[in-house]
Order: sequence, then C-alpha cells, then structure tokens
Amino acid sequence: MIQQYPSQLFGKAVAELSNLPGVGQKTALRLALFLLRQDKEKVERFVNTINMMRQGIKYCKVCHNISDVDVCPICSNPRRDTAKICVVENVQDVMAIENTQQYNGLYHVLGGLISPMDGIGPGDLEIASLAERVEEGNVDEVILALSSTMEGDTTNFYIYRKLAKYGVKLSTIARGISVGDELEYTDEVTLGRSIVNRVPFDGK
Repeated sequence: MIQQYPSQLFGKAVAELSNLPGVGQKTALRLALFLLRQDKEKVERFVNTINMMRQGIKYCKVCHNISDVDVCPICSNPRRDTAKICVVENVQDVMAIENTQQYNGLYHVLGGLISPMDGIGPGDLEIASLAERVEEGNVDEVILALSSTMEGDTTNFYIYRKLAKYGVKLSTIARGISVGDELEYTDEVTLGRSIVNRVPFDGK
C-alpha cells in the first residue's frame, strides 16, 4: 500500500530519509515529523553540517581513510608504528580497531572486498596502492584484518599472492571472530584480542 501524505514536500523528505541504511518507511516518517517540529535554525544547521561533511571530507592519500586534510591524523602521527600496516575493508573497520586501543600501527583501507558475484574485482579496490607502500621497503608486517567471510578470505589470498614477492611478514587476525562475522559488528574485547593474537598467514 502506497503511503499518502498531505504535502508533496513532506513526502519527498520521507522518501529521501528512507534511503538511509537501516531506516524504513515508518522510521523515516518519524524523523521527518521530528525535523518539521524543530526550529528552522536547528534544521539549517543540520543540513549545513551534512553538506560540509560531503563537500569537505577527503580520503587520505596514504591509507584512504577519511580525513579533513590530505594525510589523515593516523598516518601523520609520529608516535604510530609505521612498520606495520593493518589492511581493512572500510572506514568503519578502522574506527572499530582504533576503539580497541590494542593497535598502534598504520592502516590501509581497501574500499571493499573482492566479490565476483557483485562485479567487484581487485582493480576496483586499493590493492595496487598497498603493494606500492610495501614496495617502498619501510614495512615489516602487513596484518590482514578482513571479515571472515568468503569474500574476505578471497581478498586475503589475493593480497598474499600480490605481496609474497616482497618478503614482508603477513599475518591475519585470530579467529576469535566467528566465521561469517563482519568486523565492524564485533565487540571491542574480541576484536582487540584478535589483533593482539594475530597469526601468520600462509595462503592456505
């Protein structure tokens, strides 16, 4: 049944809000009504903040994490261990690992996982730039912190084959994380232990 609204403008706002992940029609309706009840100044500040985020955020030239400047605060922090690179699928995974406070190296955000079913190949991800970072010779260890799914394992193996010639140590997070789990939904204690107790990755 198609929902009818007394205002076309309101209906368009509900439709846009319902496009947000995890927001259904009823939640979008509640959000639109909430915004409608707020002072115009509050709504304008909300809209301006979203616009500023969309227009102002950059992707770090080194690791591809989000940042307000060309090189993110993690990559530019002199106290980080630059000899270690933790490879993750997305920005959410960087935040999840940082929240554990168990890792002090750098990151590399792939921007996804290899998934032939979805038409995503190695060329669609930031794998070539990872190889370039390792080739520079300042990296001792690459930690593969990808979700324990079929796509994650496929991507792990591809990266292993890609980096094998450089002789760098490759490890993967310990399987305290259940097979099929997404990294960003794993609790901080389990994720932190998985990073600390990482194991060598041999491509098997």
